[in-house]
Amino acid sequence: MALIVQKYGGTSVGSVERIQAVAQRVYKTVQAGNSLVVVVSAMGKTTDGLVKLANEISPNPNRREMDMLLSTGEQVTIALLSMALQELGQPAISMTGAQVGIVTEAEYSRARILHIETTRLTRHINAGKVVVVAGFQGTSSAGEMEITTLGRGGSDTSAVAIAAALRADFCEIYTDVPGILTTDPRLVAEAQLMDAITCDEMLELASLGAKVLHPRAVEIARNYGVPLVVRSSWTDQPGTWVTSAKPQGRSLINLEIARPVDHVEFDTDQAKVALLRVPDKPGVAARLFGEISRQKVDVDLIIQSVHEGNSNDIAFTVTTPILKRAEAVATAIAPALRSQSNPKFDEAEVMVEHNIAKVSIAGAGMIGRPGVAAKMFATLAEAGVNIQMISTSEVKVSCVVDANQCDRAVLALRTAFEIEAGEQGAGSRGEFLTPNSSLLTPHSPPPVRGVALDLNQARLAIRQLPDRPGMAAKLFGLLAQHNISVDMIIQSQRCRVIDGVPRRDIAFTVSRIDGESAKKMLTQVAAELGWGEVVLDSAIAKVSIVGAGMVGQPGIAAKMFEALAQHQINIQMIATSEIKISCVVTQEQGVKALQAIHAAFELAGSEKFVVPA
Repeated sequence: MALIVQKYGGTSVGSVERIQAVAQRVYKTVQAGNSLVVVVSAMGKTTDGLVKLANEISPNPNRREMDMLLSTGEQVTIALLSMALQELGQPAISMTGAQVGIVTEAEYSRARILHIETTRLTRHINAGKVVVVAGFQGTSSAGEMEITTLGRGGSDTSAVAIAAALRADFCEIYTDVPGILTTDPRLVAEAQLMDAITCDEMLELASLGAKVLHPRAVEIARNYGVPLVVRSSWTDQPGTWVTSAKPQGRSLINLEIARPVDHVEFDTDQAKVALLRVPDKPGVAARLFGEISRQKVDVDLIIQSVHEGNSNDIAFTVTTPILKRAEAVATAIAPALRSQSNPKFDEAEVMVEHNIAKVSIAGAGMIGRPGVAAKMFATLAEAGVNIQMISTSEVKVSCVVDANQCDRAVLALRTAFEIEAGEQGAGSRGEFLTPNSSLLTPHSPPPVRGVALDLNQARLAIRQLPDRPGMAAKLFGLLAQHNISVDMIIQSQRCRVIDGVPRRDIAFTVSRIDGESAKKMLTQVAAELGWGEVVLDSAIAKVSIVGAGMVGQPGIAAKMFEALAQHQINIQMIATSEIKISCVVTQEQGVKALQAIHAAFELAGSEKFVVPA
């Protein structure tokens, strides 16, 4: 007999008939000898309707009252589903987030879970009842017992947190698609169903806009080793397993606000190659990295900064033993790029830098916490370490620094984030858990698992930022103070000396809804801090590929860039991590870019998926 937590989303419980169908599925699971907790969302578009009502009353409704209002949606569903189960002869009881013991921060509309009091929950389970829990909500730890909501994707978060607290055998997420697909089936009908995916890969896809699972739910699963499976509410297909590394024995106290960084990494065997002033047009990155791939040069970080006029900079890092090969490729291709350049602009040049190191902080807890990257930059600044390159992902921030400053940087970061030397967090590559096996060593995965498109970002660029320690810390510290999360961060490789001060451009992406407010805030402080112009572009799209198997595969980036070039899609920015490559393109070309990349990596399956209304 297994203890299972099931979660059903809004479309799965969108009508009386669908609630009755869910009840039948739950009943069948119990009859098979399992104990069950069921977490549900509000019916269909109920939450949207409640938001609309609030906005008709007030253009800026009070956040406390919004949580009070929105928490009612799930209460309707839990009562109806409990009634449906009782009609089938299955003992069941409905419980709100407060009744089930979900204790959160006192933060309205975006609370994180502190802990779950499982005594009452366990008592009902042991009595043979199905406990039907209202997802998306909890109650503050303060004496006032305020109702709080967890924000977007909150029911996913509730379900996985309950599974972790109960040490459930696994957690099933039921949705309107048959599992996790290689891309959004609304954009590519032939998207292929995956049998399994790692938590790290799923974190990246979820953060990039894949709506099947919320990143916070995946974060909890990763931290506590909760096996997850995503299945369709409409079929009995096996779905997709999200595999977790063997858990490291984390405390269930401060469940979602445990330290954000698990470990500090460094690599001193690195060198940097940059091509400055290359043409800003489709095909340039494809040509460069195509040749790099043909020469079997394995690249680590790749960045392309925001363009200046008709030219751009592309930089990449390689391990020291293959630097000469990488430099030779870049030098050989530079004349071909120069011949395409506008003669009014300076010619492209190759810049090579030895004696660099990459230092990184990693941890699933940094999701949605804008202050983590800012703290890293501030820590390096206080240690007198200047940042040459920045690369970000959902669970890692990497900085390239001088090799002779590496030890100082690592020591400062370990101190700041309270990491012991040699300490490793959950999620490092190794043994993976599923409920149907003990420990499985993953086989070599395909290079690219999925392609994601984010149409909800805006790009900000700050021209002529002084190139000295502390500038990145100041910039991203200000954004963190205003609770603005940053995604991609690109620091230009081109340095200009103005009035004796070396300066570089820096560009980054934020949620589109934060774009205007971020620009206004940064423009106000730019003059006093000696920064240049702040430029906002809201008409962008970010398309990304994700896959743990791309490590050590030099042709993956080239293949992605070539797919875009063949469709005359210009790349405006590039940023990479070990398992992700992201490109910024124009908003109007976003869907075409996703479809082109999905086809290039031959990710389509033989079946067409239609998402139910």
